[in-house]
Amino acid sequence: MSPVELSHAPAPATGVPAWMDGGERLLCGWGRTAPARARILRPRGGEQVAQALAVAAAAGGTIARGAGRSYGDAAQNGGGTVIDATALAGAIKLLDNRVEAPGGPAGEELPRADAADSGRRAPATRVSRLRACVGAGVSFAPLLTWLAARGLTLPVVPGTRHLTVGGAIAADVHGKSHPCDGSFARHVESIVLCTPADGPRTVSRDCDPELFHATLGGMGLTGVVIAATLRLAPLRNPRALADIDRLDTLEQALALMSGTQHHRYAIAWLDLLAPGRAFGRGVLTRSEEAPAREDGGGGVGVASHRSTARVAADTRVRPGAQWTACARPPVLARAAAHMRASDRGHQPFALRPMLTVPPGFPGGVLRPAAVRAFNALHWHAAPRRARGRTLSMSAQLFPLDALGQWSRLYGPAGMVQYQFALPRGREEALLRVVHLLRVRRAPMYLAALKRFGPAGAGTLSFPLEGLTLAIDLPAGAPGLARALDDADELVAGAGGRVYLAKDSRLRPATLAAMYPQLERFRELRGRVDPDGVLRSDLGRRLGLCT
Repeated sequence: MSPVELSHAPAPATGVPAWMDGGERLLCGWGRTAPARARILRPRGGEQVAQALAVAAAAGGTIARGAGRSYGDAAQNGGGTVIDATALAGAIKLLDNRVEAPGGPAGEELPRADAADSGRRAPATRVSRLRACVGAGVSFAPLLTWLAARGLTLPVVPGTRHLTVGGAIAADVHGKSHPCDGSFARHVESIVLCTPADGPRTVSRDCDPELFHATLGGMGLTGVVIAATLRLAPLRNPRALADIDRLDTLEQALALMSGTQHHRYAIAWLDLLAPGRAFGRGVLTRSEEAPAREDGGGGVGVASHRSTARVAADTRVRPGAQWTACARPPVLARAAAHMRASDRGHQPFALRPMLTVPPGFPGGVLRPAAVRAFNALHWHAAPRRARGRTLSMSAQLFPLDALGQWSRLYGPAGMVQYQFALPRGREEALLRVVHLLRVRRAPMYLAALKRFGPAGAGTLSFPLEGLTLAIDLPAGAPGLARALDDADELVAGAGGRVYLAKDSRLRPATLAAMYPQLERFRELRGRVDPDGVLRSDLGRRLGLCT
């Protein structure tokens, strides 16, 4: 939860139980645009979420909000209520094939004989079959740390470790390995979902698959995610080996990203502020997990029986657990200290940002000239061609997390991230979008190009087979709104779409052209939320709810 508190203490809300009332807050997305006031509800567990939905029905509706990392207005509900989903953290539990998914009998934690008692890793055949039952409010930082201590990880992670599991499901997030691993939804086995019509229930590919697939990428408008069962992967080594190439043109980047790939992870940073013929130059990083370590596995911190047992015994993650530059929850601090002591030099990722941008950062500091100079330094510092470079998990998966609260760099006006995807074979449309924004003098400060594999089954999931480009722009740039509207037309005309988790300004008519299953989604919403309790600023703006 990332609320901006009001300067006064509001009066208690009528009809909201005192134990659930979190007060009124001014909320915004990660882009810090279009803040809206809402009353915070803090239920803990499925039955209390059902109570919160009943309360919200007469209080302006509600939407669940995790870490507040969607860039726009997806987790806001101006004038209504917002459910603080970070309170739905609970315990992380490992499950095997004999344990039922959430919603059936309670899951049991696996015995620690495979690691804590014997001091060695379980066979890979067993590890690969494991799953985890995770509360929706758990963020990726503590989850990945907890899994890494057991030689496990998630097959797909987003670009920040601060996102919650519930938010990852609602946005169907993707990483840098989509052609190999798909999006996050592919590895979600079941979801405990609380809907206004039916209360808490378990949905999966076998149990109400229509609702399950609508929830994957449904932006929280099909129900409140309480918990999920996720498939896991073995973590053989917390480091990666990367091949890095410095590129001279945007066309070169498109050719390499569109061609045959032999790496699991791939991303290209692009310089879209460079002048003249240097415009679109970039740095392509392709990587693979490093080979399994000689000590018998990639698990972090499993050598000591007693220290591992202590960490394993204290696995409850506090609601809203996050790492900041100032403080860490005690359980995470203990796990971090244990990792440093037992496997120094093999941390799965940095425990805190190197720097944190302070509140009230002036918007005038980040200007095109300064960013252009930084981009030039970054491009020249990259190797022309390097093979087998060692990268930490932080550098490979979460490079922007090194700078805490980095969206504050854009000042009070905030930022817009324009991320769109285009079908395979429509690379010329991507060039047209980029050159349109260049002609309109839109300051494209940061740009990242990735490749998508086949689309998933989520009704409103963003990925489709082809390329995706994400561009960061200052929200207050003159003429930006009109330029992005015109870019939307190019994207929709080429069969592409804009990512709703990053959106703050798309128009309803354009949405219908981009998402062909939109009407099916609306019909499903009518079944699980007939009174329109689930509402968000994004949903109202795009006509997804009233």
